[in-house]
Amino acid sequence: MATTPWSVDVTHSAIHFWVRHMVISKVHGRFARWTGTLELDPQDLTGAKVDVKIDAASIDTQVADRDTHLRSADFLDVAKYPELTFRSRRIEKAGDGYRVVGDLTLHGVTREVTLDAEFAGIGKDPWGNERAGFSAKAALDRKAFGLAWNAALETGGVLVGEKVEITIELEAVKQAAKQSDAA
Repeated sequence: MATTPWSVDVTHSAIHFWVRHMVISKVHGRFARWTGTLELDPQDLTGAKVDVKIDAASIDTQVADRDTHLRSADFLDVAKYPELTFRSRRIEKAGDGYRVVGDLTLHGVTREVTLDAEFAGIGKDPWGNERAGFSAKAALDRKAFGLAWNAALETGGVLVGEKVEITIELEAVKQAAKQSDAA
């Protein structure tokens, strides 16, 4: 079966992250504005393609001053790099789940990252639309993307951890088949 286009329903999806703060706790946040598309055959997800675009300025940790700092040149530098993108290269079966390997571009730097993903299944909504659900997680080293700002703590350690953990909950809606130009 050929792949078909699906669009991400961002009202039923989320991209969250967390990072260590002062070595002792974690700060949580999310990206509020983003879009995504998939090309997939639900019978063989290894042939799927994923493309996501995230508005970097939509970072939200529920603390306005911190969000302003995260948007600054010390971190995301949204004036220079307004968008984060992820484009899959390949999808591999991994036990009961999948590994989605792709290119993440963040802060003007592109690196290969691997998401550990789970396919939750497909169902019809009350309006007859076909929907698919996925969960994914990954960890990345923010310094590998040029996000190196930090401050040493008097008691040892640093203010901001290097590892950023990401979780994604994604619900996609199958798009209508395109009409053939042949009449």
